[in-house]
Amino acid sequence: MNGPRVVVLTGAGISAESGLATFRDSGGLWEGHDPMQVATPEAYADDPDLVLRFYDERRDALAHAVPNAAHLALARLEDALGDDLLLVTQNVDDLHERAGSRRVHHVHGSLRSAWCTACDERHDWDGPLLHRPPCPACGARDLRPDIVWFGEVPHGLPLVEDALEECDLFVSIGTSGLVYPAAAFVHWARGSTLELNLEPSAGATGFAQSRQGPATVLVPQWVEELVGPAV
Repeated sequence: MNGPRVVVLTGAGISAESGLATFRDSGGLWEGHDPMQVATPEAYADDPDLVLRFYDERRDALAHAVPNAAHLALARLEDALGDDLLLVTQNVDDLHERAGSRRVHHVHGSLRSAWCTACDERHDWDGPLLHRPPCPACGARDLRPDIVWFGEVPHGLPLVEDALEECDLFVSIGTSGLVYPAAAFVHWARGSTLELNLEPSAGATGFAQSRQGPATVLVPQWVEELVGPAV
């Protein structure tokens, strides 16, 4: 079907309902760690074993998580809209892909990817990195999680900016509204804007409409409004 041009941004709130912890659980800690201890280039330089072990554990947890109703609804939306939908995610999990989404842009990288800092190649990766495995391309033992840490540049921002300038609708799902540049996407969008979140985000007032509730309830409802009920 022909439909509106839609850009969807998803954050940790959509995957929290699949059992994956958000950055700001438990008073600002991520699985018991201050993000500054495990999500900065400086932390990696100071204690690489701690950082590699942390992401190995996150990768293992991801292997046991499954997509929820919100992920599945967004995959159905892509089936209906095709190239008129761009799904941008701040999440480093692959639950959107496992739900069936194909046009997914990971601005913060992916747990299931490893980046060789020696040859600059990226590789699909499911195993641990703590034991310093060799790079499949060059053999150097310089693989790190392919994650965009604080202080690093998110992936593909020009692509996202172009899509926001051309979209008819921008929808933000499960985000805190605190992490830039994603928090500014609502201001880049030329079309209508909608927030779906458990509670109003820090940027909720910038949206034309904001709805509160679990992503597993709100997202399927919104998709049905946009493209009709599942058959």
